[in-house]
Amino acid sequence: MGKARSKNRQLASNRRARHDYHILERMEAGISLLGTEVKSVRNGKVQLKDSYIEIREAEAWLIGAHIGPYSHGNRQNHDPERPRKLLLNRREIDRIFGRTTIQGQTCIPLAVYLKGNRIKVEIALAKGKRLYDKRQAEKEKLLDREAREGMEQ
Repeated sequence: MGKARSKNRQLASNRRARHDYHILERMEAGISLLGTEVKSVRNGKVQLKDSYIEIREAEAWLIGAHIGPYSHGNRQNHDPERPRKLLLNRREIDRIFGRTTIQGQTCIPLAVYLKGNRIKVEIALAKGKRLYDKRQAEKEKLLDREAREGMEQ
């Protein structure tokens, strides 16, 4: 037969998010896209840098994500920076809204991936890191690297 395929194929990730935030809770959301956006996302033309999730009128929206225009889309192409609706159930939206307004957390996208034929977004409730937290994480990473190199020699 053909080669084995993994269930989830990652199309884009937000690596900066793990550097700037403490990830507290993750969840999966569907995303409402136009036809040319779907083709662009499948081609991997997605950037999640500086994007976030906002709750407006009891709906979750992905703000600031850049989906590049589809090469064969001509005039049917979409606006690359438009807000996109996330498909979550009411309980999840309420939990995100409560955490972001009351507890001072933020909601950010971590990755965009294919699950079967559907495009999904992994979102996370996160708390921002302070500058000294970032320095401490860099110091721990450096010590771990030195310890690994010492063990190899």
